[in-house]
Amino acid sequence: MNTLLRHRILPWRRPSRAFSTTACLRTVLPLVTLPPRITPTYAQRPHQNSLLSLQWPSPPRNILLTKKKRTPEITASLIEYANHLHSTYPSTNLILEPSAASEIHSSLPFPIYSYPEGEGPGQLTEKTDLICTLGGDGTILRASSLFSHASSVPPILSFAMGTIGFLGEWKFREYKRAFREVYMSGIGDAYGHINTFSTPTLPPGDHDSAIRGKSLGSHRTVRVLLRNRLRVSITDSSGRPLMDSPSISGDTYALNEVIVHRASSPHLKIIDVYVGGRFLTEAVADGMIISSPTGSTAYSLSSGGSIVHPLVPSLLLTPICPRSLSFRPLVLPANMPITLRLGEKNRGREAEVSIDGKRVSEGIGVGMEVRVVGEEVRTQGGKWEGGVPSIVRGTVGGREEGLGDEEDHWVGGLNALLKFNYPFGDQDNSSS
Repeated sequence: MNTLLRHRILPWRRPSRAFSTTACLRTVLPLVTLPPRITPTYAQRPHQNSLLSLQWPSPPRNILLTKKKRTPEITASLIEYANHLHSTYPSTNLILEPSAASEIHSSLPFPIYSYPEGEGPGQLTEKTDLICTLGGDGTILRASSLFSHASSVPPILSFAMGTIGFLGEWKFREYKRAFREVYMSGIGDAYGHINTFSTPTLPPGDHDSAIRGKSLGSHRTVRVLLRNRLRVSITDSSGRPLMDSPSISGDTYALNEVIVHRASSPHLKIIDVYVGGRFLTEAVADGMIISSPTGSTAYSLSSGGSIVHPLVPSLLLTPICPRSLSFRPLVLPANMPITLRLGEKNRGREAEVSIDGKRVSEGIGVGMEVRVVGEEVRTQGGKWEGGVPSIVRGTVGGREEGLGDEEDHWVGGLNALLKFNYPFGDQDNSSS
């Protein structure tokens, strides 16, 4: 009897069988293991001379997510957004900056991708299909700066969650609709027939069941505002570039502005200004700003510069606190190069240079030059490339939309965010 009891396995003591013993994949994988970048094309629709249409050859796979730093609310929103993308579009791969990846990877039950500090620009250019930003204008600038040495920037889908959000287009609560429209933009014949009742063979490498029934069609695309950048070079007195690096080749690009300023020096700077290769003036001021139309609502505006629509190809030359009252800001053609040279008369022998809010490690000394020209965004063959493709609200659908509809988001931003020509006083009392 004892022997039988000793070998008998009682039912309530049977070891329970777990369904899975695999741990959640809370890990960060190297960015270099991702598939190559999918590059969309941009087309100008008939009778519309402003915004472009985004057309994917196949849905984007590698999504770069950037967020405003040190904001717990936005971090929570990023986790919610990442979970939605992974569950609804399982073939997408999510890329995060190193700091954000280390902060949230333990909160996600799936792997994400990142890169070592200092090695991001080259890898991101080769791997990123689409950029999504959660934050304000500074977050968009930081995302653009990750591609400051690339001639082609992936389209940016921005959610306004910052202080002003003049560049941000979408509210975060609209993220499901916004991403779906971008994901399927311009995809027609290959996906238009997909519905919930059939499962056709998808193109190689694309296995998203989530796209069924979600195609916008080849004639329904999201609208893109192609923001011109500045092409920047800094040279010494002999013409040798100062921003060369073994890991960086080619030009440096800025979305907002390039600033030459006195920094902590108590003395005004004397800067020789050349426009189109010809001497314009000797500026005596705290500094000089060369901005793009996108940057016209930033530091240049605070210094008395004009507000320029982002569709106007131009450069803005704005002095910072000039000594002369007759030194007015200028708006110049985008293809007209501007050169700022630190003059021999300077008491302080060096000035600092900032590109989109980031200080260049080496200041410029006497005789050194900062050369800026607008970026070419259209080839001689008529192909749109370059610039920063910013996805704006709404879709260009079956009916032709007027110019006023397309520009409403910019005009609305001037009124609602910048309080353009906002009246003084209590309007209720003054009208009575």
